[in-house]
Amino acid sequence: MKTYFGDREKCYKCYRPASSCMCEHIHNVKTKTKFVILMHPKEFKKVKNGTGHLTHLALQNSELFVGVDFSNHQKINEIIESYDSYVLYPSKEALNISRTNPHSKRDMAIFIIDSTWSCSVKMLRESKNLQALRHMSFDSVKLSQFKIKQQPAEFCLSTIESTLSVLELLNKYEIENIEKNDLEEFLNPFEQMIEYQQQIIANPISNAVRFKRRSEI
Repeated sequence: MKTYFGDREKCYKCYRPASSCMCEHIHNVKTKTKFVILMHPKEFKKVKNGTGHLTHLALQNSELFVGVDFSNHQKINEIIESYDSYVLYPSKEALNISRTNPHSKRDMAIFIIDSTWSCSVKMLRESKNLQALRHMSFDSVKLSQFKIKQQPAEFCLSTIESTLSVLELLNKYEIENIEKNDLEEFLNPFEQMIEYQQQIIANPISNAVRFKRRSEI
C-alpha cells in the first residue's frame, strides 16, 4: 500500500519513496529470539538508505519503536521483564557471542539501536531501562556492503548486516534453527537498495526522467 508524505508518494511499510520501494525483495525469517529495533527520530526521517525498517520487515518476531528516551515505554519495559534481554552494543563488558554461547533458560530479546554512533550513545544515556541491560557484541569478520555510505570505521556494519551476523551466530549455537536459504536471502532488500542507489548515482538525469514518468502513470 502506498500513501503520501508531503508531495511524494511513499510506501508506508518500508518508508521509502514508492518509486524505489523494496518490499517485494523482503524475505521473512521466523525466529525464537525477539528483536527490538530502537530507531532514533533522525534515522526515521531518512528515506534513501535506512535499513532499520527493512530489518524489522524481514523478522517476523520483531518490533520497531522510534524515540530517544524509552525509560517509561510500557511495551519495552514489558519485553525487558519477559525476556532475557540484551542491547547489541560493542562495549568492553559486552558478551561477545562470537566467542561465548549466549544460551539462556528463557527466550532472548535483543535490542538493536538504529542510529549514528553519537545518537546511540545519547539513547543509551537517556533510557534508564536500557542501561540495566547487558550488552552483546560479535567479532565483525565481514566488510560492510553499504557502498553508498561511508561507515565511521572499517568494522562497522549497517543495522540489517549486524542482525544477519547475530542470526548466523545464534544458528551456530542452535539457539535458532534458521534455514540456510533464509539467511542467504536476508540481505536481499538491502542489496537491491544499494544497487538502485548506485544506478541513480551513475546516471541521475535519465533515472530522474524515468521515475518522473512512472509517477505520472
